[in-house]
Amino acid sequence: MSSKVFSASVYGMKGNLIEIEVDTLPGQPVFNIVGLPDMAVKEAKERVSSAIKNSGFKPPHHFGRITVNLAPADLKKEGPFFDFPIALGILLVTKQIEALPKDSVFLSELSLDGRLRDIKGVLSIALSLKKHGIKNIFLSKKIAREANLVDDLNVFPIKTLKDFVDQLKEKRFRKFTKKTIDLETLKTESSLDFCYIKGQNHAKRALEISVAGGHNILMSGPPGSGKTMLAKAVPSIMPPMAKKEAFEVTKIYSIAGITNSHQPLITERPFRSPHHSASAVALVGGGTFPRPGEISLANRGVLFLDEFPEFSRSLIENLRQPLEDGEVSISRANGTLCFPAKFMLVAAMNPCPCGNASDPQKECTCTPNQISHYKKKLSGPILDRIDLQIEVPRLKFEKITQNALAEKSEDIRLRIIKAREIQLKRFKNTEIFTNAEMNNQQLKKFCPIGEPEKELLRLAINKMNFSPRTYFRLLKVSRTIADLEGTKDINVNHLAEAIQYKFREE
Repeated sequence: MSSKVFSASVYGMKGNLIEIEVDTLPGQPVFNIVGLPDMAVKEAKERVSSAIKNSGFKPPHHFGRITVNLAPADLKKEGPFFDFPIALGILLVTKQIEALPKDSVFLSELSLDGRLRDIKGVLSIALSLKKHGIKNIFLSKKIAREANLVDDLNVFPIKTLKDFVDQLKEKRFRKFTKKTIDLETLKTESSLDFCYIKGQNHAKRALEISVAGGHNILMSGPPGSGKTMLAKAVPSIMPPMAKKEAFEVTKIYSIAGITNSHQPLITERPFRSPHHSASAVALVGGGTFPRPGEISLANRGVLFLDEFPEFSRSLIENLRQPLEDGEVSISRANGTLCFPAKFMLVAAMNPCPCGNASDPQKECTCTPNQISHYKKKLSGPILDRIDLQIEVPRLKFEKITQNALAEKSEDIRLRIIKAREIQLKRFKNTEIFTNAEMNNQQLKKFCPIGEPEKELLRLAINKMNFSPRTYFRLLKVSRTIADLEGTKDINVNHLAEAIQYKFREE
């Protein structure tokens, strides 16, 4: 006799439906799990046996030989997703419980006393279940809040294995009440406001454009000029996330296991700032069972890389594909996984190792070779993918001591929100949200320019040695500047401002 219970697992960003078959045969007590299980799944038999016994039921060894098959058999099974459904399959096949609810999936790790523990990636699983016609999901109480974000899915929080069996006997299950998600009233909180940053109006304007269109930006200047402070104030001008963006970010954080059980939906745009000693796996993602790295955790938000050239050259080069494609592909022997990486890069660097090469008041102590080696950390292809490149000079005494407050972050944020609303209408019914994400076909449609603008671009490209990629990125930045002004067409002024934010390419 055999039983069948449905569960699910995460593979990359997607949830997979897993069919758990349990069969019993008379003979010597043996408990086997087959279907490409990893070590965490193999160890489930010990957790499940103890959980069943400590919940007041007869443990598996009372029933001879038990075989658990996880289908499909060619898909690697990893993690503790299957403890709870395996236990239910055993109770079902040994006739210790009645038939389970139809169109249902069961998830969660089991403790030895039968309590249900949390697992990662629940939102990805819950979103994928709708495609398979699954209507109900049973899982531990904390992560049930995350699954409850998905519409048209009945979510049942379960405390213990015995708690589930008691509800099954009563044929009444406690269901979570759905709550309406309203992101319109949510704002990004930041302790640092632009109004408290002295001077640097040129840098603030560049950051406003960068945030409005989702463009990458590099700030170069001597130590103490305010680069890090400017970057840390960026969250205060970020626009609120659309519901679709919030779900995308939450899926990534759920897979990484860093969501908040009390507020499962990520409502604030991420701001990630890894140290320059971070490994390639930490930054890009990967591992034996690939997990998202910092660039994916920064999806729809900001990735701030302070002291940019201090990162290893190979690590910086790993950013090429994500900066261009908005995703990162991680290849392993059993397949390739893709994680979203539509982040806005904010990088800061000194002009040389000592930091004084661009400071007129301090003498640089670096040799030409040291400066050359320092700058070579940033290759041409990487700089080519950074839309705005600005100098942040050291502040003069008069600027530092002035008492007047600068423009508030909230005022800048309101302009950015208006520009983003224009972009949302422009890209309606597409998968993109900002000008920076436009492809060449969309550029042709949304960024037409006249003869005066073409002439200005021709002069800039010829004199400043810009690449074709830079040409297209200049058009995207110009489109954002026009959106901030509320102008339908890109004109010469918009292009001229975009050009001034690029370093000359040697």
